[in-house]
Amino acid sequence: MDSIFTKIINREIPAYIIEENDDFIAFLDVFPLAKGHTLVIPKKQVDYIFDLDDETYARLFSFAKKIAAKVNSAIDCKRVGVAVIGLEVPHAHIHLVPLNTVEDINFSRPKLKLEESVFIEIHNKILSQK
Repeated sequence: MDSIFTKIINREIPAYIIEENDDFIAFLDVFPLAKGHTLVIPKKQVDYIFDLDDETYARLFSFAKKIAAKVNSAIDCKRVGVAVIGLEVPHAHIHLVPLNTVEDINFSRPKLKLEESVFIEIHNKILSQK
């Protein structure tokens, strides 16, 4: 069964896509911990990140590094944190979370509820980064 992320890849569900190539895609998390919280995923649906072959795993993190630099430039934060939890959606994914304190990446905190206009503003700021 296709994950919600595969449905985003197939454009069956809309998303605020930051960047993509033939193998990976990055998009804003619609249930963010912080403004600019971005998900980076392989386009091939694999449930557990450590089940990715070594080359795909390395290239996924390389792609995430590039996206993290854009998020860090666009969002007022001290740095971008990385989390791989893998329990929410059966599709390997990396969370990139803008951080000012360690609590900003606490997944037990309530998620932000942002208006569409805020998502659009954040999306455009990240897209404008080189």
